[in-house]
Amino acid sequence: MVTNYKKIAVAMDFSNQSLKAFDRAVSVAKENGAMLLLVNVVDTKSFGSVAAYDLKYADQLKKECEVKIEEIKKQAIASGVKNVETMVEAGSPKVILTQLPNVNLIICGATGVNQMEKMVIGSVAERIVRNATCDVLIVR
Repeated sequence: MVTNYKKIAVAMDFSNQSLKAFDRAVSVAKENGAMLLLVNVVDTKSFGSVAAYDLKYADQLKKECEVKIEEIKKQAIASGVKNVETMVEAGSPKVILTQLPNVNLIICGATGVNQMEKMVIGSVAERIVRNATCDVLIVR
């Protein structure tokens, strides 16, 4: 059975694994004529406990990530994807990535930038596979 994906989300933390996932997402989006949603989540759970510092730091990181993701959006368009949107949020990647509305496929790398979280809490990729309501493609 062949599925025609209309809206594909790719989890971007700018690690090598997420860049591989991006490359695969571009390919799948072009094959399906799908809209590509580039999603970056500033993980506020990994910050310290001082609330004011958290908010200031999260805002700064969010602005930096918005610049990076716009560059990646340009790459997707240059590669032939016609409809590309971006989303940069602050919060828990495990929650935000599994609650994306109207997404038919989520593509993410097997591991991300935070190896300690993978060992202690469990990987974001694993949580996406367990909780997403759509298809998930894990790229190695």
